[in-house]
Order: sequence, then structure tokens, then C-alpha cells
Amino acid sequence: MDVNTTAWTVLLLPLIVAALIVVGLKRSPGLSSLLSTGSALITFILCVILAGGEGGDVKAFPWIDMGDLFRVEIGFQLDELSRGMMLIVTSIGLLVHIFSLAYMKDDKGKARYFAGLSLFMFSMTGIVLANNFVMMFIFWELVGVSSYILIGHWFHKESAADAAKKAFLTNKIGDFGFMIGILLVWVLTGSIYFEEIKEAVGGVTNMVLLNIAVLCVFCGAIGKSAQLPLHVWLPDAMEGPTPVSALIHAATMVAAGVFMLARVVFLIEATEIAAQWISWIGAATAVVAALMALQQNDIKRILAYSTLSQLGYMVMAQGIAHGGSDAGMFHLYTHAFFKALLFLGSGAVIYACHHEQDIWKMGGLRKKMPITFVTFALGTAALIAVPFTSGFWSKEMILETAYHEGAMFPYVCGIIVAFLTPFYMTRLVIVAFFGKNRTKDADHAKEVGPLMWAPLAILAVMAIFSAYKPVSGPLLATGYGSLSHLVEHFGLTAILSLTGLAVGVIGAIFLYKGRDSDPISIPLFANRFYIDELYIGLVRIFQDAVAAVLDIVDRFIIDPLVVRLPALAAMGAGSFLRVFQIGNVQSYALFFGIAVIALILFLIL
Repeated sequence: MDVNTTAWTVLLLPLIVAALIVVGLKRSPGLSSLLSTGSALITFILCVILAGGEGGDVKAFPWIDMGDLFRVEIGFQLDELSRGMMLIVTSIGLLVHIFSLAYMKDDKGKARYFAGLSLFMFSMTGIVLANNFVMMFIFWELVGVSSYILIGHWFHKESAADAAKKAFLTNKIGDFGFMIGILLVWVLTGSIYFEEIKEAVGGVTNMVLLNIAVLCVFCGAIGKSAQLPLHVWLPDAMEGPTPVSALIHAATMVAAGVFMLARVVFLIEATEIAAQWISWIGAATAVVAALMALQQNDIKRILAYSTLSQLGYMVMAQGIAHGGSDAGMFHLYTHAFFKALLFLGSGAVIYACHHEQDIWKMGGLRKKMPITFVTFALGTAALIAVPFTSGFWSKEMILETAYHEGAMFPYVCGIIVAFLTPFYMTRLVIVAFFGKNRTKDADHAKEVGPLMWAPLAILAVMAIFSAYKPVSGPLLATGYGSLSHLVEHFGLTAILSLTGLAVGVIGAIFLYKGRDSDPISIPLFANRFYIDELYIGLVRIFQDAVAAVLDIVDRFIIDPLVVRLPALAAMGAGSFLRVFQIGNVQSYALFFGIAVIALILFLIL
């Protein structure tokens, strides 16, 4: 199979499977799940082939052709960035499919669920492979649609339906800015193709407009990668099935924004002001989300805010010149595996505890679920950057880059997060897995089956070793994980990072060991800085204000002038003309005579 056929198969196979399930296999959930999982396996194998190949031309299909003015093709950009990202997406997607076979085995909407997974894989693949902004934007919107379907899978639950709508509408705000940014880039460079824009951006003279364009493009990443202030949709997305949370929060939807920024990093490097804003927003998101995670009790919400924080790291890196983008993508790569592991591990815990999600209603799961505990602990070690795990190398690379480039605000924020992350993750592990069983659900929990723990085991291995050159070599140019590198670069960053790790872990153990309730109560963090309430207030104020204005316009302008006035005029004209239609011959003769006299007078005068 040549490169062209392989690439198009990777893109279209999930779409074909989704269509087959929706059209003909809705009543065959078992076959639907196997077909969807099989397509995920095939696309993963084909992506491995693509990653190991030497490249080649992929045929592009014309879509819009307006001569020299404007042209759009559906084409691929198969470079190191897209090949590596495709392997991440398809590998995580395959493991989520396998886990879902067990997790969703008794779900009434099983066929619809797997159709949604396949549609999501198609949408995300399109983003990664796109060679131009327009194609990327089309698949960008398809990712939004498919995530809406998956988050709202249990639509009979009001909270799930509301979460799906919230995610969809919040992303639309960012997507609108993204669309404006694409148009501005086209105006400034004369192209929508990434390679052509890269060549033309050096000749742009209007730097103010270019900075605005890049910030507008960044709005798309703010929405998809859930950065401040459009982060509010991501925690609510936990209302979807846990495998969906793993898919969305690991390497796919939320990573789309970071990947897009890496794809157009040449635009960011050309705009100093926009780059600084990108870095600062990412840094602020990392700290704020970590503070929110400190006081959450829902196991999935803790991981959701952790994802927000880690995405802040990645976005922060994209705004740092000279190596920041590579560091951000390196962290995206390692984070994909250990965060997928943690979400699927939380799914195993929730499944075993009869869908209980409150960590304070768990406890003692270490002995009842040993495989899940060990894999979850390894994922936690990678997330909190225990030395020699994958997360340690990628996090250190971001912090070192920020330090050497003089980006002090992002650097300080990164160090703060390096303390907060070990604290809230150690809290989660101690409360959920240690101590005594606090409820009957926790007491009756038992280890999940091999369809669930096998993906956890694979991801646990990747969580530890994915940063090392023998594993990361086929995916990334970055060969960072090595003892010699640690010794060579051991300095302020490593000292602060390891100190934060030790203080965070020890502090959490001291505060939460043997506790049956949270000894700390910080309403500001527990209520997520009241940002959701602020949005609700603004929406209500805006709606009430608009409603009041529209009421005035309706009552005093539209109703009297647009509706009643024409009606009264028509009624008056009808009443007047009715006088001349009385059916009397003598009256008609009189009217005729009066008209003749009036005409004569008009002609004379």
C-alpha cells in the first residue's frame, strides 16, 4: 500500500465505519463495537507504517477554485509533526476503544456510542493531517460536533445534556475568533496553506494586524484546549462516559489547540506581543486550574482540572521562542499517555464502585484493586514529575526553556504548579486507595477484567518510558530522557522542581493520611473562583437587558408602526373606497360628473 492510499485510508475508514453503524447496525451493538474497534486497530497499524515510511506524495482533491484569487484543496501535510501526532491519537484511541468494550458492554446506546467514537477519530485525524487552515477549520468544527455527541451520550440525564451544550457553545466563542484569525492571515499573506504562509510571513509589514491575527487564531486554541477564560466547559464534560473523558482529555480534542499552535509556530515567532500573551495565558491557566483541583472531591473533576493545568504548561511553552514549541509538543506527547491512564484508571474505580465518583466515599481500594492501584500510581508518578518518569523529562524541558529564554512569569507559574500538582494528586491517591472502606460500594469493589486492566498496563509502561529515546525516537526529534542530561543540566530549575515535588507529596500525606473528611476548606477553590457563577450572572444580565430593550422596541416601534399602522391604513383606505362601491346608478353618475368637472378645472387652471 503506497503512502497516498495509506493516508486516505487512515482518514476515511473511521468515517465509513461511523456511517455503517448509524445506517445499518444500530440494532447490532456487539457488531458495531467490534467494527469500530477493528477500524481503530487498522488505523493505528497504518499510522505506524506511515511513521516508519520515507514519505511520498499524497494526492490532494480540489474543493474551491477561484483561480489566482482563492483556492482550497483537501490535502495532507505528512511531516514529522503530523506523523507523531497521528500515532498518539490512534494509539490512545485504540486503547479507549478496547477499554470501552468492557465499560460500555451493557449500555443501551452502545452502537451510538461507538459510532460517535469513530466520528471523533475521523474528525481529529482531519485536523492533524490538514495542510491548510480551511480544511483544519472544517475538521475543527467536526471535532466539536462529535464531542457534543459523546459528552451528551447519556442525554436522558439533564446534567449530561447541559454539559454537551455548554461545551459546544463555549467552543463556538473561540471558533469565531479562530475564523477571523484565518481570514486576517489570508489577507496578510495571501494564502491559507501552512507552507505558503510560512514563506510569506517574513514579508508582512503590518505587525499590528499580524499580532491581532495571531491572537485571533489563538482564540481557537483557548476554546479547544480550555484555557482561561473559556475553560469552563472542560470539567462539566465529565458527565460523559469515562472512556470519552480519557479520549477528550488525553491526546485528542484538548490537544488540538496545542497542536494547531505548533503547526503555526512560525506565526507566533513572528509576533512578539501575541507570543507573550499566549505564554502568559497558558501560565495563568496552569496555576488557576491547579488551585481549583485542590478542593475537588469528584475523582474525574480532579483529573479534569489537572488536564487544564497541564494544558496551560503546553500553551505556555508555545509562546516561548527558541525551543518552546518543541518542549510543549514533548509534554503533549508524554501527557497523552499518563493522563489517558489516569482517566481510564478512574473509570475502572468508578465501575468497580458502582459508579461512585466521590473520593471521600471510596477508600481502601489499594487491596481490592491491586492492578488498578499500581497502574494509577505509576500514572500519578508521571503526572507529578517523579524523576525518570516521562512527565519529569517533559516538564523539566518546558521549565528549562522558560528559564533560559527569560520568560520569568511563566517560569514562576510553572514552579508553583510543580508544587500544587504533587499535592492534589497525592491527596487523591491517599483518600481513594488507602485507609478504610468508607461505603458499601467501596467495600464490595473488586478488580476489573482484562479488557480494562490491559490498556491500563500498556499505558503505565508508556507513562514511565515514553520520554526515552528508544520509545520517543519514532515520534519526536526530542531525545531528552537520559541521566547524562539530568547531570549536565542540574541547576536551579531541577532543585526547585524536586523541592516542590517533595513538599507537595509530604504535605498531602501529613494532611490526609487517615482522614475521613477534608481538613481543608477553601470555598474559593472549591467553587472554582466563582467563574461559572460570573458567567451565569453575565448571561442573565445580558439576556435581561436585551429582553428589556427588545420589549421596548416591540411595544413602541414594531407594534404601533410596523404592525398596527399599516393595518389601520389599509382599514381606512378600505372604508373610504367602500363609499364609492354602493351599487346605485344615480350615485355613480354623480361621481362621474364630479370627476369630469374636476378634470376640466385641472386642465384650465
